[in-house]
Amino acid sequence: MKKIIINIVSIFALLLMVNCQEDDFSFGAIDTPSNLKVTAEILGKTALAPNGDGSGKIKFTTVADNAISYKYVFSDGTSASAPSGIFLKTFTKPGVNTYTVTVLASGKGGVTSNTTLEVTVFSSFKDEEAVKFLTGGTSKKWYWAQTEKGHLGVGPNVPWSDPVFGTKNYYPDFYGAAANEKSATCLYNSVMTFSLAGDQIKFNLDNQGSTFYNGSIKGGDDACYALNTAGDKIVTLSPSESFVTMNPDHLTQTRGTMINITDGGFMGYFIGASSYEILSITENRMVVRAVMPGNTFLAWYHIFTTTPPNQVPATNYTKLVFEDNFDTAGAPDPTKWAYDLGAGGWGNEEAQTYTSAAENVIVQGGNLKITAKKAGSGYTSTRLKSENKFEFTYGKIEVRAKLPTGGGTWPAIWMLGQDYATNTWPGCGEIDIMEHKGNQPNVIYGTLHYPGHSGGSGDGKTTTITNASTEFHVYKAIWSPAAVQLFVDDKLFHTVVNSSSLPFNKDFFLILNVAMGGTFGGAIDAAFTQSSMEIDYVRVYQ
Repeated sequence: MKKIIINIVSIFALLLMVNCQEDDFSFGAIDTPSNLKVTAEILGKTALAPNGDGSGKIKFTTVADNAISYKYVFSDGTSASAPSGIFLKTFTKPGVNTYTVTVLASGKGGVTSNTTLEVTVFSSFKDEEAVKFLTGGTSKKWYWAQTEKGHLGVGPNVPWSDPVFGTKNYYPDFYGAAANEKSATCLYNSVMTFSLAGDQIKFNLDNQGSTFYNGSIKGGDDACYALNTAGDKIVTLSPSESFVTMNPDHLTQTRGTMINITDGGFMGYFIGASSYEILSITENRMVVRAVMPGNTFLAWYHIFTTTPPNQVPATNYTKLVFEDNFDTAGAPDPTKWAYDLGAGGWGNEEAQTYTSAAENVIVQGGNLKITAKKAGSGYTSTRLKSENKFEFTYGKIEVRAKLPTGGGTWPAIWMLGQDYATNTWPGCGEIDIMEHKGNQPNVIYGTLHYPGHSGGSGDGKTTTITNASTEFHVYKAIWSPAAVQLFVDDKLFHTVVNSSSLPFNKDFFLILNVAMGGTFGGAIDAAFTQSSMEIDYVRVYQ
């Protein structure tokens, strides 16, 4: 059936292209919209209440000749597009207030006409406590409560009277994310700041340039896409009119206050919504609910906290238990290092053969040099490991290194669970302190692999540095019962919270290698001949 539909669409598209070859693609007559008329109906207006019933609602209706769409710009800092010309606006500033409204009518070719009017309306809505909790009175940052079960969830959005789902319309009945479930995505990068400027609330989302999208928005699975969210947006609070507020027990299920963010603003997870119902809020925890436009059967739930993510108890490992400064020229110290030999590494379709030859590994000039070389139609390199010579549980690992260059090079500083032979990967656990792609210079990858996070689904993040291949940098891990934290030059860029259910509470050993190509390294530059990873020292503290 899918193939038939694709074929029908293809034929239709072909006919359309043929039929359009002689079309005139001009806009036709471009007439500026005229006879622009705006009416403003204040809801609840009576002789005794000339400014409305306290809801703050005004229904705007605009018509104009030759107009194809309309936009409203309000002096409270908000704006809204209204293709039909009809828009219901809720003004939320308490009391009787006068607002300036600019209405733009757009015609063909982008020509516009505009008019301005003033409206006066009464709003009795107040939630000063919510404002205080959101902003702290000045400015406050909020983060995903990533360690809390259900911090991202989805449930039904139906009336209480629905016989199947009605009694479940105020919590994520369909799905709730497990603690740290989205660590391998960009979701937890989001930092949301609510600040108070006079009587105006502002919102800023810093997501480091990458947004976690709901799969239905992009037509696939949930994934991260580039999106610039820079700049402050205006927030208004308004009373909620959701199904939850109509529940018999709604006073225990929702606060009943809506957060409305202007200009398409959103709270960290993109579902196309900019309005969020506050279910509960305290000084340090907030639960909100939002309905996805286009799929109003679903409501999404977010839990936020004022505690920054990845804050784990500090562990100060200071006792040096393993060290190699590579001061003795020649082969690596056999009391500290062994070799993996042979082709292909451990999978990943790598192109190199690992050897112990001096042309691939040597201590020289105070540094260890692991060199990947072109050898006939293939490549050679070296992988060193401390297996059966030095294995340990928990500690601070520091490796000062300069990375190779060339498309296809894949240097790595990493650790593997010593029980890998009996506890099949990723069950044994893997800690990649540093990985680098010659095809992506200066981008450093740090990744943990464990059940549910194998291959490309590893629990990882990246950081970008300068001169990764021309200068030495210190790649560091602090591994404790509380967390595994990864650093470059003492800058933390990834944290995975440890627990008894993860395989990071037993002995691991160190691995140093340079691979070529494969599923991570990518295409190998045809001009590549050789390049080395140089290591100044390896140190482990406990």
